[in-house]
Amino acid sequence: MTEVPPAETPSPEEFATFRQEVRTWLQRNAPTPPAFQLPDSFMEVGKPEQFAFLQAWQRKVYEAGYLGMAWPTEYGGRGRPQAYQRIVDSEMARANVPFMVNVIGLMWAGPVIMQLGTETQKRRYLPKILSGEEIWCQGFSEPEHGSDLAAATTTAVRDGDEYVLNGTKIWTSLGTEAKHMILLARTDPNAGSKYKGLTFFLAPVDVEGVEKRPIQKMTGEYGFNETRFDNARIPADCVLGQVGEGWSVAVTTLMFERGASEGQAGGLAMVPLRVSDVVELARQCRLDGVPAIEDPQVRDRLVGFAIEERAHALNMARARNQALTRDRPFAIMMMNKLTFSEFRRRLSAFAVSLEGANAGRYMGDPHAIEGGEWQRHYMNAFSATIGGGTSEIQRNIIGERLLGLAKG
Repeated sequence: MTEVPPAETPSPEEFATFRQEVRTWLQRNAPTPPAFQLPDSFMEVGKPEQFAFLQAWQRKVYEAGYLGMAWPTEYGGRGRPQAYQRIVDSEMARANVPFMVNVIGLMWAGPVIMQLGTETQKRRYLPKILSGEEIWCQGFSEPEHGSDLAAATTTAVRDGDEYVLNGTKIWTSLGTEAKHMILLARTDPNAGSKYKGLTFFLAPVDVEGVEKRPIQKMTGEYGFNETRFDNARIPADCVLGQVGEGWSVAVTTLMFERGASEGQAGGLAMVPLRVSDVVELARQCRLDGVPAIEDPQVRDRLVGFAIEERAHALNMARARNQALTRDRPFAIMMMNKLTFSEFRRRLSAFAVSLEGANAGRYMGDPHAIEGGEWQRHYMNAFSATIGGGTSEIQRNIIGERLLGLAKG
């Protein structure tokens, strides 16, 4: 793994100065909302105008120096402590600016390339991940195997200086815009165990033999895709790690995807949903003829959500303090994906319930409250409880690996 040169620990004053710098830059440079609707997250980018807008925003943020702050300078980063990136990300959430479109590259592909890639691969891929010039997607799930990633049947057969790919991947977010895919494929079907004989590729998906089929979601949006490989040829030097040892590379990638490992290049992955937004909605909606915010049960639920929201923020700070996580150093970060995705789903469901009979109205209905956005948030929230491992899988991992419970 490439090590960032050690730096002196910045003082609180330096952090405060930097935070104000970022806040000022965002105030001056936050993009004006476009005439068209922006998606909730990178998983709903389905229209060319959405993609172009978000790609231009990522490029602007990167050129300002606010992406990849902890990545080495030789790979396009800034070579500064990760704490600076956390400040940038928190200020982006505070300013409610658009998310970064190249989330898979910034959060998963880039960090795993940084940790396991060759020098050539790092120099080839990392700068263009940061700039958003080259978009990445993920090729783990398959139509017949769901969360059982190790059961992958997509094959990669060596033919000279190339591998020939055959098979199908599904739920490939950003697939129509991606140039590369982090791909798990079977190179040795006779390895004896489903965890053996898999190889991890940094596969180009703009080559002949790759077909991308957009999938419409229940919200009416696109973003997910089915990607089919029919004798698609990719260079042999696309292998990341060792041939046949792709499962360990995939596990490393999932540690970044689920937030258990740090090293991501930063930026938001989705539109933030805040309890304060639901409080404002409760002021607008009426229950028995009075504002819903005046109902004791509504207020009690809102307080509960506010406590969860605050606890989540404090746990993220706690996770970075080794003295507080010595017994189970990865526990909080492993739980983060589960708790955050489920919190987002429950919060948006409660917001919709406040609307009463209007909850059935959707975007495009002139009488929909807040344009039907909360209904859209609610339906989109389910994707985060599935992608990166379903909530059920996450609970199994926490129980078996962190708590040492027996397998059910």
